[in-house]
Amino acid sequence: MGGYHDFCMHPPGEAQPVAGICHARGANANLPAVWLVYITVDDLDESIRRCESLGGKVRVPVREMGTMGRYCVIEDPAGALAALFEAPR
Repeated sequence: MGGYHDFCMHPPGEAQPVAGICHARGANANLPAVWLVYITVDDLDESIRRCESLGGKVRVPVREMGTMGRYCVIEDPAGALAALFEAPR
């Protein structure tokens, strides 16, 4: 991809991104190579417990996103992937 850099898409006039494209290297090296939907949850640890109790599994363990919060990547019993995101409290 040559000189490609990570890219975030922002709605006009908004500071918070709504989508992004990242290299699969550095902190993103072990993330699945798919469009990854982030689902905001109030309690990441409880959401992981519920996911696993319902037959899902954690594909990428909990990671910090600096001051933005923390997340993990889960897989449902059918193989669909998503990220669970918890903002700082």
